[in-house]
Amino acid sequence: MADKSSANAYWAANIKIILISLAIWFACSFGLGIILRPALEGIHVGGADLGFWFAQNGSIYVFLILIFVYAKMMGKIDRDHGVDE
Repeated sequence: MADKSSANAYWAANIKIILISLAIWFACSFGLGIILRPALEGIHVGGADLGFWFAQNGSIYVFLILIFVYAKMMGKIDRDHGVDE
């Protein structure tokens, strides 16, 4: 029973990290790049307004950062649950 409980806790932690990462990426790509684009029009980054920048580049950068954060957090969860390599 303890093994099943530990496995469930491991996957619950994994799913929580995935959902938080997806919410951050969605907020950055859809929220800042599409919904809030008109509000960000006056702020310029590299010759383009900030909303356009998030739509074209920012969401990709956030996605790359999320990959490294996910890997680091999963390493910690793996160690906490005894399934690290």
